[in-house]
Amino acid sequence: METTLREPTMSSPPEDWAFRLRGRKPSKRVGEQEVMSDQPLLHEEEALGKAYDARLMRRLLQYLAPYWWLVGLAILILAAASATEIVGPWLTKVALDDAIPPPGDRHLLSLLAMGYLGAMAFGFVLQYAQRILTAWLGQRIMYDLRREIFHKLQRLDLRYYDRNPVGRLITRITSDVETLNELFASGIVTVFGDVFTLVFIVAVMVKMDWKLALAAFSVLPFVAWTAFVFRAKVREAYRDIRVRLARINSFLHERFTGIRVVQLFNREESDSREHHRVSSDYLEAHLRSITYYALFFPVIELFTAIALALILWSGGSSILEGAVTVGVVAAFLQYARRFFRPIQDLSEKYNLLQGAMASSERIFKLLDHPIDLVDPVSPIPLPTPTRGEIEFRDVWFAYGDTEEGEPDWVLKGVSFKVESGEKIAIVGHTGAGKTTLGNLLMRFYEPQKGTILLDGIPIHEASLQELRGRIGLVLQDVFLFSQDVAYNIRLGSDEISDPQIQKAALRVGADRIVRGLPKGYAQPLGERGSSLSVGERQLLSFARALAFDPSILILDEA
Repeated sequence: METTLREPTMSSPPEDWAFRLRGRKPSKRVGEQEVMSDQPLLHEEEALGKAYDARLMRRLLQYLAPYWWLVGLAILILAAASATEIVGPWLTKVALDDAIPPPGDRHLLSLLAMGYLGAMAFGFVLQYAQRILTAWLGQRIMYDLRREIFHKLQRLDLRYYDRNPVGRLITRITSDVETLNELFASGIVTVFGDVFTLVFIVAVMVKMDWKLALAAFSVLPFVAWTAFVFRAKVREAYRDIRVRLARINSFLHERFTGIRVVQLFNREESDSREHHRVSSDYLEAHLRSITYYALFFPVIELFTAIALALILWSGGSSILEGAVTVGVVAAFLQYARRFFRPIQDLSEKYNLLQGAMASSERIFKLLDHPIDLVDPVSPIPLPTPTRGEIEFRDVWFAYGDTEEGEPDWVLKGVSFKVESGEKIAIVGHTGAGKTTLGNLLMRFYEPQKGTILLDGIPIHEASLQELRGRIGLVLQDVFLFSQDVAYNIRLGSDEISDPQIQKAALRVGADRIVRGLPKGYAQPLGERGSSLSVGERQLLSFARALAFDPSILILDEA
């Protein structure tokens, strides 16, 4: 039997109802979803936490576990590539000390030149393999992470979406995930290459001449201090960039979503001034960050030049004294330049690490959010066929709390029963809780108190999929996807054939409208069905509900 709940519009609710529909302040509600009074209209990015968080890093590293052998291979390739960095200067030393001095050894010189070229070519192959491998590794991990986030978002209840703007959630699965991609592809693995290079160069320089090595490393305390100051300044600039970018995104999302209101009240000029203000703030933060980078790298180059000068002075003196050879000094000059390059790379990776920590914290906050609506361990099957008996027993529900922290009740002690085959109408003032009844029956939300039964079975003890498969809901605010008409009626279900789609459209009077479209049922509808009128969109929503052949049909002011 089919049970229909319908909500006609009436000026006031009848007095003899078995339950009360509480009136609500219009300013506190949008439709039937609670807008928390203490939440800001502009949702900015959360403040950054630590630049490095061991807890977050351990959790991020878990995503590498399925690809551990690729990580190991990448590290081996990086170690080999770093080893090739020390070959060239060492061959230069041998050439200057053993092959070039009279009487000279052309054969040895030829071998050294070929060895130098071979080492550089081998290094090129290793770098190519490393970049391909780490990029592939990063993309695979990002695929896994995007799938995990999407699966989580599908399972979260509507209460979570009420309190988190869609733009923020899209940022989690796009921008934040892409930030982590940069960490995995360019940071977390490749940092081993920088470390290997530093260790190998230090070992070779100390082995060649430890006194000359001390002269080269004497500038390191100043380099460390410069890097420390740079990190502090960049961290502050990065925080400002993220916050101001969030302000721009929030401003643009709000203005373009409400463009009709903006144009209706001629607010273009004032909005343009506001956009200029937030864009200028963002530009200022970026320019400040660019200034820090523009200053940091020349300073490191200056310290590199000082180290080279010290090597020339100390090494030249040692050559005159016969303590070292020309080849050793020449090798040291090359090693010193290659030594400071990884230091610059590690400083750049600090900014990457900082962004990854902030993004991972936001992503894990989403992934760790508890799922309130879950199937029971042993769900009770609903009767087949469905009789359609609905009963609310002393149901209390609130979307949120008042300013005093008490539940802001939408429904208070609601009790009623709908018999099989019965059609009822629920009326009440706007915001009285009519749509809430349908939301609770569909288990979009859980009541704080009371029980809702379908055919004598408490709905919280039934399977969510089975429950929602028995009920058809035509929403007041119709949502259509950008695909064609047929998709919007069947929603990708293979169980609904084309004749069933057309039959459902005929039942609600939508078939004539659809056939008037250029491509009929294959006509794409555009974003949110913008190519159709409000009434036409509602008819398609009605046809969608009927196509799934529900046992219970709920019309929310439809």
